[in-house]
Amino acid sequence: MDFTYQYTEEQEEFRKEVRSWLQENIPDDKRAPVDRNELSDEMYAWWREMHQTLAEKGWLYPTYPKEYGGGGLSGEHETILQEEFRIARVVNGFTNSLVFPTLLVWADDSQKELFLKPLLSAEKVAFQNFSEPNAGSDLASLQARAIRDGDDWLITGQKIWISGQRKPDLLFGPMVTDTDAPRHRNLGYFMVPFPSEGLDQERMNLLSGDDQSVFFFDNVRVPGDHLIGGEQQGWQVTQTTLEIEHGGRGTAMPQDEALEHLLGYVENTESAGEALGADPLIQQTAVEAYIDSHVFSLLSLRNYGMYMARQEMSYQGSQTSMFGKEYRIENADRSRDIMGMYAMCGIDEPRAPYAGAPEVYQRSSLVGAHPAGTIEIQKVIIARRIGISRTRERAAATPSTAGVSGV
Repeated sequence: MDFTYQYTEEQEEFRKEVRSWLQENIPDDKRAPVDRNELSDEMYAWWREMHQTLAEKGWLYPTYPKEYGGGGLSGEHETILQEEFRIARVVNGFTNSLVFPTLLVWADDSQKELFLKPLLSAEKVAFQNFSEPNAGSDLASLQARAIRDGDDWLITGQKIWISGQRKPDLLFGPMVTDTDAPRHRNLGYFMVPFPSEGLDQERMNLLSGDDQSVFFFDNVRVPGDHLIGGEQQGWQVTQTTLEIEHGGRGTAMPQDEALEHLLGYVENTESAGEALGADPLIQQTAVEAYIDSHVFSLLSLRNYGMYMARQEMSYQGSQTSMFGKEYRIENADRSRDIMGMYAMCGIDEPRAPYAGAPEVYQRSSLVGAHPAGTIEIQKVIIARRIGISRTRERAAATPSTAGVSGV
């Protein structure tokens, strides 16, 4: 049985249009580097403008509503765009796209005009503003406070491990609005402008690079209309963000460049005068890597299909997230087993295979075990949703299940 998706003639014409345009408009020296965090200032500025151009064409965020700057296109179009963007090494949008479903579900019309429209059109950039020094996996333990001051709010606290290139225009996430209320009923979800008086950013130099920051809030004034949802509804709003982050939207076109590099290395490298792939142990290791990668792809595609079909989801997002975190670490180990220390040669090493991409993968596979909830957190969510935990829960509302136009 052939499971390969068969594109229509019209869809293939769209692919030709996209491929031709990308070839003509993206110079070789502006294509994404091997380490996506190693963008020069010049490249970053160039891509900020290019993202606006792609947004105007409806290609940057293709399935979101046209009225707010999206493309209004189908899931098939999104899949084609992702395939062609990968081939052309297009740098993805700098906004953390988890904010889009959240705003579609919870923002009122004026807030969608104020926030969603400039973000989808790439005029502004937003970072996810969730974790704190003492609240990451247990997000309900947040300490950053938002206090009413007339029609505004004054925010004081600290956020850490905030991912994003350079500087944002907005920070989105929950803050404590009522210290007397119980957990899960004491938060508000804010869109915080940056820069703002009393708000400072410090970059962090981590294993993954310097694309994460600490933000310090000292009585940062935020207008009242920057609160998304009710002032004690922040946990519910946050759950919509997390539902997507945990894998609830799936992926239109799962990519595994690391697997392609691993298989290419096995096929094209010789050891002791014969192909590396002739070794039965290496064959077995490579096949195990291939199987795990394709299991993850199928899980991601299943979720994407369910999301686009507006089917109610339960454990599926966290199941995919958990498996993805585990298999990437395992495949990084397999890469070291096969490539040896060449897998640890960085982008500046002349003998690094695939220009150092395997070394980038070694670091990213470890770092990737933590964002969007650790492996242990995903197991807890799965247990709660299949009914084997002390507590039970249902999936949070998303644009798909909330009946919002554009997903």
